[in-house]
Amino acid sequence: MENIIGIDLGATQMRAARIEDNEIVFLSTQKTPTNDSYDQVLNKLIELITSVFSIKTVAIGIGVPSVVDVEHGIIYDVINIPSWKEVPLKSILEGHFSVPVFINNDANCFALGEKHFGIGKSYKHIAGVTLGSGVGTGLILNGKLYAGKNAGAGEFGMIPYKDKYFEYYCSGQFFSFYKKLDGLDIFNKAKLGDSKAIALYQEFGFHLGQFLKVLILAIDPEVVILGGSLSEAYSFFEKDMKSTFQDFPYPTTMKNLEIKVSTLPNIAVLGAAALILNENER
Repeated sequence: MENIIGIDLGATQMRAARIEDNEIVFLSTQKTPTNDSYDQVLNKLIELITSVFSIKTVAIGIGVPSVVDVEHGIIYDVINIPSWKEVPLKSILEGHFSVPVFINNDANCFALGEKHFGIGKSYKHIAGVTLGSGVGTGLILNGKLYAGKNAGAGEFGMIPYKDKYFEYYCSGQFFSFYKKLDGLDIFNKAKLGDSKAIALYQEFGFHLGQFLKVLILAIDPEVVILGGSLSEAYSFFEKDMKSTFQDFPYPTTMKNLEIKVSTLPNIAVLGAAALILNENER
């Protein structure tokens, strides 16, 4: 494989990796400059990319937690970077580094990363669900990424649910906003066997199950791959999540469905790099 770079413009950290022969050979990380100006953020991103860039690098892929104009490489309203309301990032970086740049939503990158590097290699129809501060879904249909016009396909988290929307109950917001608790603290308590913490995960699992039923009815994937920080607590909510499937209207669909948890620690940067591989396959 050629020398390519994957960038994860995360809500709390920006990470850049140089990838050769399907392996990360160099990884660089810095805190996301949430309070910096437009130009300051851009300069720090360029510095980060430069730290992993080499003379052999042929392309750059970037995953961002925002709405993306994929065709023109423009990103809008980047989460946790208030100064980045509209950034023509593709043209800026291509002008600076003189290699092609591909940009997409981070959930789409997650699904692509699992397809090219992870447990999604043998599947044609994949729903990659990221469970973190929000919930995002990337869709691989017939072996190809389906992102929609604005890279926003799969935004099931924004579908109305109960008194709000799915994301409020099926992500870290369930703990931080709905329950007014610290999610990491709850996770640590659950690992120690705290019954109240485990009960919270059971409740979370019920809501996530409702979310997945909507997703499965709409997409009918072969596999759902869960990722993000909350997926580490899968053993605490798996049973209650799956119990909601008992009233699913098509039992054969659910019987054939597989649900797996991502095992790749650097899936975000690998997924961004997979944007390049996806483009090369067209």
